[in-house]
Amino acid sequence: MPWDRNQMAARAAEELQDGMYVNLGIGIPTLVANYVGDKDITLQSENGMLGMGPFPFEGEEDPDLINAGKQTITELKRTAYFDSATSFGMIRGGKIAAAILGAMEVDEKGDLANWMIPGKLVKGMGGAMDLVAGVGRVIVVMDHTNKHGESKVLRECSLPLTGKGVVDRIISNLGVLDVVPGGLRIVELAEGVSEAELRAATEATIVD
Repeated sequence: MPWDRNQMAARAAEELQDGMYVNLGIGIPTLVANYVGDKDITLQSENGMLGMGPFPFEGEEDPDLINAGKQTITELKRTAYFDSATSFGMIRGGKIAAAILGAMEVDEKGDLANWMIPGKLVKGMGGAMDLVAGVGRVIVVMDHTNKHGESKVLRECSLPLTGKGVVDRIISNLGVLDVVPGGLRIVELAEGVSEAELRAATEATIVD
């Protein structure tokens, strides 16, 4: 069976190492906070919070504690707060080791499209453009296909780009792929998913 949202988030959490400062994007990436476990990871949110905890239990929400996706979160003993300018200074200054982001499309060159669909109301790109340009490693967590069964892992993105050649690793509901010269390399398959199934769902070039 393909991984569900929580299994994808748990797999993404395995990418993190002690001492890392990490930014989590909107959507599935926010769930990664629930799977950090005992690792010494500091989660950063571009709305001005360093040291995000997991999501609160029902009834324990604090409406003043939110992430960039406006979801309620918890704080830690070491949590620090600051303004948006300082937050983006951290991102643009290379202080964030990794960003885990969602995507509408990603292609074999590591191009990322995750901020708008033409013709739909868009409130702005948010921090994604700065993140893909400023962090050390970009990990995309996404469904491999859209609701029509069409691949979202493409030879070339068709939607407006957030960044070119910025993606290092893709974690989808079917498995894990790395962006390498010439295309994508399969790193891992989701339990119960065959290589043939992953290849069939991938428009991008897969190299051995």
